[in-house]
Parts: sequence; C-alpha cells; structure tokens
Amino acid sequence: MKHKRTSARRTGRRVSRTARRTMIRPVRPAAPLPAVNHPEPYVSVIIPAMNEARTIARVIAGARGVHPRCEVIVIVNGSADQTADIARSSGANVIVYEQPLGHDVGRSAGAAAAKGEILLFTDGDLVIPASQLRPFVTAVSGGADIALNDYSGPVRGRFPHPVVLSKHTLNLLLGRPDLKGCSLTAVPHAISRKALDVLGSGSLSRPPLAHARAVLDGLRVIAVHSVPVGKMNAVRRKAGGSDPLQEIILRDHLEAVALLLERKGDRGGFSDGTRRREMVK
Repeated sequence: MKHKRTSARRTGRRVSRTARRTMIRPVRPAAPLPAVNHPEPYVSVIIPAMNEARTIARVIAGARGVHPRCEVIVIVNGSADQTADIARSSGANVIVYEQPLGHDVGRSAGAAAAKGEILLFTDGDLVIPASQLRPFVTAVSGGADIALNDYSGPVRGRFPHPVVLSKHTLNLLLGRPDLKGCSLTAVPHAISRKALDVLGSGSLSRPPLAHARAVLDGLRVIAVHSVPVGKMNAVRRKAGGSDPLQEIILRDHLEAVALLLERKGDRGGFSDGTRRREMVK
C-alpha cells in the first residue's frame, strides 16, 4: 500500500530544493593589488634607512596611505641587512649607497629624486600610521610651505638637553618663539615644492640651517601636529659615553645662528635698547 505524501512533506521538499538553488556560494576576496608608486605622485615620502629590516615594511605601509597619488623613496645607506630588498618588495623606489652617508644626508638624496608637489620626511625606524602623517600633507596642501612636527622635546627637566635648548634658542633668535622647540630637525615634517626650490635639496642635510633659511626667506613655517618621536626612537648606545650626533646637531645650530647674524647684523636684528655705547671710553 502506497503512502500519500502529505502537503507538509511536499512543501518541505520544495523549500529544500529552492534553498539549494538559491544558495549563495562564498566568493574568495580578490588578491590585493601590489603596492607600487604612483606614476604622477602628488606626495613624495622620503625615508632614510640604515639597517632597518625589522621596521621598514611597516614604515612604508604607513607612508603609502597618506595620499592616493603617492611615491615612497627609501634611501638605504651603509646597511648590512635586508633593508633594501624588503623596501623593493614593498614597492618603494630604493636608492642604495654602500657606505654611510652621514647624518640626514639621505634627506637631500631623497629630495633630489622626488617628483611630488609635497615632500614628506620620516625615518626608517619610526613606525607611524598614515593617520598621523596625513596632517602634515594636509597643512602643506592648504598653503603652508613647511609643516613641522609639533614636538619640542622634553622641557620639564631642570637641565634641558643641549639639542632641545638649541632649538628653542634658535627660534627665539629668529623671532619665532611660537615655534618653541619645533624644527626641521625632527621628523615627520613636510615641505612644499616651493620650499624645496627656495632651500635646495642640499640644505636639507643640515636641518637647523634649512630651518633658519626658511624663516629668514619668508616661507610659511607652522607646527601642525604632534608625533612623540622622542618616545618612539630606539635608544642608541654611545661609544665611550660621547654623543657625536649631538655635537653635529649643535654645530648645525651654530651655523644657523651665523646665517642669522650675516643676514641681520651683529645683533641679529634686535635693537640695542637704551644703551649709549658712544658714552663709553
């Protein structure tokens, strides 16, 4: 004897077949496009690096997100690790020097190769997300010639670090106390193509001198966003307790002061107040 199919069973079977027919199969996500430099960049991100294989891929990833039309230039100098290979695999334009260039010379080399209207400078050991780099690009795009990191260094100690003190002093002498200790010495910062034309790429390897020239030449220099690089920088051991880098930066500040005196006279543009020197015999 044949059992009749109930309407419930028939309905259930139809629903099951319909469900099978309309089932949406998962679609594999498309492979991400390889990271490459834009052929007509608006922003050039310049990254000097020496033995930074551990961080360089993450640094490039953050840099690439600052603008849709971006090129990343990595200047690898004196490296003994895989920094250059990793930077190439990340799509950067890599400029290699077998011997160390010296402090901040990589900035000049990168600026000379840059094609963008805005040049953003950072370092190969500073992993900074794109969201913390974009304010510098935005400021220059909005009319600033130089957009500085709003970072003055540690100033609450009883005895300020000589470099921190020299940056504050230079800005006071330049008539820009509003900048406090902000300077081209610290990254990240960005400059316009106009600023590059005025200063020249070669001057960027001596940031305090370039900073002084920018102010003296009337470029619009502003501090726009704070990135606490002092906490991010790895502590480097100093041979014999000396710090040759500190000495280089201090000498650069002295050259910047010399430029100021050359441009504005022996008193740097400051008046002599009420002194009557002619009365002194």
